[in-house]
Amino acid sequence: MKSTWSLERGANVRSKSGGVEFSVWAPNAKQVSVELVGSTEPQVHALQRQDDDVFSGVIATAAAGSDYMYRLDGGDGRPDPVSRFQPEGVHGPSRVINPHAFKWTDKTWRGIPMAELVIYELHIGTFTDDGTFEAAIARLDDLKELGVTAIEIMPVAQFPGARNWGYDGVQPFAVQNTYGGPDGLRALVNAAHERGLAVVLDVVYNHIGPEGNYLGEYGPYFTETYKTPWGPAVNYDGADSDGVRRFVIDNALYWVTEFHIDALRLDAIHGIYDFGARHILAELAAVVRRQGKALKRTVLVIGESDLNDPRVVRPVKAGGYALDGQWSDDLHHAIHSALTKEVSGYYSDFGGITPIATALSRRFVYDGTRSAYRRRRHGAPSVDVPGDRFVVCIQNHDQIGNRAFGDRLSATLTFEQLKLAASLMLLSPYVPLLFMGEEYGEKRPFQYFVSHGDEKLVDAVRKGRREEFKAFGWGDEVPDPQSEDTFVNSRLDRSVATREPHSRIRALYGELLALRRQEIALHPGAAQVAASADEATSVITLHLRANEGAEVFSAFNLSAESQQVTLPITDPGGWQLAFSTNEVRFGGNDSPDAAADDCTLPRWSARAWRRASREAN
Repeated sequence: MKSTWSLERGANVRSKSGGVEFSVWAPNAKQVSVELVGSTEPQVHALQRQDDDVFSGVIATAAAGSDYMYRLDGGDGRPDPVSRFQPEGVHGPSRVINPHAFKWTDKTWRGIPMAELVIYELHIGTFTDDGTFEAAIARLDDLKELGVTAIEIMPVAQFPGARNWGYDGVQPFAVQNTYGGPDGLRALVNAAHERGLAVVLDVVYNHIGPEGNYLGEYGPYFTETYKTPWGPAVNYDGADSDGVRRFVIDNALYWVTEFHIDALRLDAIHGIYDFGARHILAELAAVVRRQGKALKRTVLVIGESDLNDPRVVRPVKAGGYALDGQWSDDLHHAIHSALTKEVSGYYSDFGGITPIATALSRRFVYDGTRSAYRRRRHGAPSVDVPGDRFVVCIQNHDQIGNRAFGDRLSATLTFEQLKLAASLMLLSPYVPLLFMGEEYGEKRPFQYFVSHGDEKLVDAVRKGRREEFKAFGWGDEVPDPQSEDTFVNSRLDRSVATREPHSRIRALYGELLALRRQEIALHPGAAQVAASADEATSVITLHLRANEGAEVFSAFNLSAESQQVTLPITDPGGWQLAFSTNEVRFGGNDSPDAAADDCTLPRWSARAWRRASREAN
């Protein structure tokens, strides 16, 4: 890869000589032409076939703003696989975009390292009433003030219709038209950087959505060798897979380079199958890291994996893929099951409080042990991997939206339990992720919604959702994914954020995030970790000791009765009470100057102490 990578496929405006150069990989075609659409007389221009199954050519009459389609062997017009913009949706023409026209103001931005991330996941369509990139910009100051350091945007690659989670995207390079298109996304990223916020973009490389998916007409993008829950697997290791691998690598570099994205979150990498000598994930991580260095920015790659496999984040020399981080769902499952008492579906592998302590100290609950739900051993040990390689949450789009009614924890847990759950995550030794609205206890659900144009596909989605919920015993009465009401009901209702008890929850999140910044021992990867669970009292303790001598000791009472804990004996110095969910400002009874040696934990509460003798940060 050149140190100054630029996108060569698709439609590229020639700045010096004028016109547009078109380039498309199409090994399945014998002839390819470009049709410029929108003029009184359609213009069709034949492209020349190169030795690498790429068809290319320059059209002098095309320019930024021109709409076009490809015709393969004289067939119907098709969107460009590398289209930068689809103004009329997945079936319409592609538009030529000049990526250099946007005026960036973030030249001094250098990114944020993994250990400093506090991620706030959001869905553009429901994050605001307008559902656009522009509207999201108005909310960034609130997130900065809260203590968030990065926003994670659910997929924005062009999907069918106007309502979708984004995982049905079919044009990976085109930014969703209803959100504001490519310049809308650039404006959001630029505004985030102005406020010191990084931007994580969710990308999908394990499958392509069904409606508007024309990639198979161009080349062997898919394989029948492997199966995924979402459709045909992407061809990463079969015949002619080199072109497919380049397509995906180009896409990752495209977001980093043309949109200044700081991190890519790779969706469900357990659905990426590659048995070649160099796994696509390792290749992608390496080239993205190299491009980040060329751009003088920290750029990260984070994988969502269901495998509990530390190979994802281990270095290449240790046989790993060297991603910068991975999602770790076990802590979520353990906290959720312990507080809600749910034990159906995959929650059957959890229950009680011991799994929480295990996840806090060992990254995964299942690290080679047998899973009753999976009926086999699952995962591998990962205690040798630094804690800043793991992203944890108590809520995210999957864990909420993939419930029958999209209900949040606020629909199930009490006020005290919500504060306790937040404390378990934000006092953990990992990178925290919040889901939009969580910080004030949003009551509205986040449900699954689509707006497909194919009725057969809509019926299949409805049926699939019902089948998915059988293991959880949630019944058939699920919200209709195709209904606009399902989408509207999922929008945030920020009007409650300033009311009690929601304002108290918001204050608690802000205080915990401030504590994470202040205490070295709470920085992911900085401390030695010791966690224990007492099933008899339902108390979990977590002791974090950093090399600098700083310590944080946290205790969590997951019961309806008050409990006592004992602070660790330390020499020299004592402890200072640093945080309590039971403080008056958080809706409790503790005074701000509560004694440090008060080791009583009220019902459903958490407290944290810091070493009094440690030097100030």
